[in-house]
Amino acid sequence: MIHPIRVKKRADSPFLECEKWWVFAVLMAVGGFYGGFTYSVRGGVFANAQTSNFILLSMHGAKGEWLIALSYLVPIFSYLAGTIFSDAIATPIRRLRIVRWDTVMIFIEMLTVILLGVLPEQAPVQISQILITFVCAMRYHTFRQAQKIPMATTFCTNHLRQTGAALSAWVRHKDRAKRTVAFRHIAMLLLFALGVYLAAVLCQLFLGRAIFFALIPLSVVFARLLWADLTKERNQLDQIPSGH
Repeated sequence: MIHPIRVKKRADSPFLECEKWWVFAVLMAVGGFYGGFTYSVRGGVFANAQTSNFILLSMHGAKGEWLIALSYLVPIFSYLAGTIFSDAIATPIRRLRIVRWDTVMIFIEMLTVILLGVLPEQAPVQISQILITFVCAMRYHTFRQAQKIPMATTFCTNHLRQTGAALSAWVRHKDRAKRTVAFRHIAMLLLFALGVYLAAVLCQLFLGRAIFFALIPLSVVFARLLWADLTKERNQLDQIPSGH
């Protein structure tokens, strides 16, 4: 008896587009760009994460400089608000089954970048700091795992820790999968540094208008996510990305 030859179909990717590593890599570079931008032309601060703000709040409080200390509560609460907002709106948007919250979040980020770009140079730097802090909080809370690997797209500390842990596992247990994980985190660190470098260079040339350059990578991410929502992942809009 002759059995028919079965052609094995190529399996679709088990990951949603918003979970792909390339998305996190691009967003990490943009995160570095934000840090370089706010440090270069918006008050000499890093708006990506809040550890430094807690340190400065406590240090100024210890010196009795309470007005300065309390000013750091503004970005802290902005970050808190961004997290709460993204958490509250993600489920209602998923229930609409039109596009993913991840896609909407990138669109909001693009609108924020446009707003920051049109602000006059004389505008209070706190406006840029608060808006970028809000966006970074939403992004960190939304994009959590790249193909099952915990990732951050707005700061480096987590990537340093994950690199060390993965390298240790690779050396001790000869786990090649951990080697791949380590290289992914190292790449994220390099991309963050590249984003900071580009921001520092572009801010010297364009000042606050340099933020417009962030629209280029964000547009690529937004277009790919929207395309996935409307086509190949149309029936997966209620699927929750890993890490949530």
